[in-house]
Parts: sequence; C-alpha cells; structure tokens
Amino acid sequence: MIYSLRGRLAVKELNFVVVECGGVGYGCRTSYNTVSQLSEIGSEAMLYTHLYIREDAAELFGFASQQELSCFRLLISVSGVGPKAAISILSDVTPEKFAFLVASGDSKAFTKAKGIGAKTAQRIVLELKDKISSETIGGAFSEASESVSAIGASSSASVSEALEALMVLGYSQGEAAAVLGKLDPNLSTQELIKETLRFMTSGK
Repeated sequence: MIYSLRGRLAVKELNFVVVECGGVGYGCRTSYNTVSQLSEIGSEAMLYTHLYIREDAAELFGFASQQELSCFRLLISVSGVGPKAAISILSDVTPEKFAFLVASGDSKAFTKAKGIGAKTAQRIVLELKDKISSETIGGAFSEASESVSAIGASSSASVSEALEALMVLGYSQGEAAAVLGKLDPNLSTQELIKETLRFMTSGK
C-alpha cells in the first residue's frame, strides 16, 4: 500500500498531478483544493494517497492533507458514490466544510458539486452522519479516551464521542481537545462537532 508520496512535482493539471519519486512518476487523481495548495512544477510536493483498485484498473488518488484523504475514504464508502463523485465534492468544499455539512444534515449543499444529484447528496448525509458522530480509525478510541481527561473533569460522553469523530476526520487529539475544552460539555455530540468545526473553519 502506498501511504504517501514526496518528490518533485512533474505535472500539475486541474484534477491530476504527477509526483516524481526516485525517477518514477506517480500519477494521482486529486481535487481542485489539493491542486491549489501545490507550488509550481519542479518544486517538492507531498501527498497522502489512496490506491483504488477495480477489476479493470488501479488508480492512485492524492491529497494535500490527511483530513481530505479521510473525507475521500468516507465518501467512497457510501453506496453509489465512486472516486469521481468524491473528487467532485472535495473540489467544491474543504474537509472542514464537508464534515460540517454532514454533521448538520445539509444535503442540499452537496448538489452544487458537479454530477451530484439530490438523491446522492441525501444518501451521503444519511450514511455518513452516524460515522462522523461515532466511527473510529486505528487507535482513535483509546487516544480519545485518554484525551478526555485533559478537557476537564466535567467532560461528558458526548465530548468523548465528538473527540473520536474529529480524530476520524484527521485532526490531532491535541487541537480537537483544545477547542472542545472551550465548549459546553452538556451539548450533544452533533452540536459539539458542529461548533468545533465552525471554530476551526473560522479560525476564531
């Protein structure tokens, strides 16, 4: 499995880049958001990758951040949503906005992405809302549990679940816990996630 690539940026197009590593050029399908974060051709580039394998082909997808990679993997887990649709959505919204839209149930916003209809948008929200509220990746659960104590003795189960969800999206336990510590621990998990994402998006 190819986890990441670091090398010279050889090709830079709207939704496609080539990163040359050790004389080998790796072509990656990607989002407009990632392309906009890359420097000029010839400069060093680093991408987090996902290898998507079908019966007739294998494609590599690359992203500028772990958060965007996590969102991509969540999207392609939705029935009827393939890599092309996932890239379309992530070209239209940032990872922070994507998580906020799912958590708030705003399916209409996803229809602004090319090729995403109302039914597909509703399915994305329906299938991912619970995952963003409770799913964990790797050691997120144990790490989140250890971090809850750092937020405060009054922390509720909702705070723990919100922390786990934010770590699923690629945020470190430190930055997520720092924001959650400023919020009312009596809020619901969904409200805590929305408020934390709102804070991170606005930078306030």
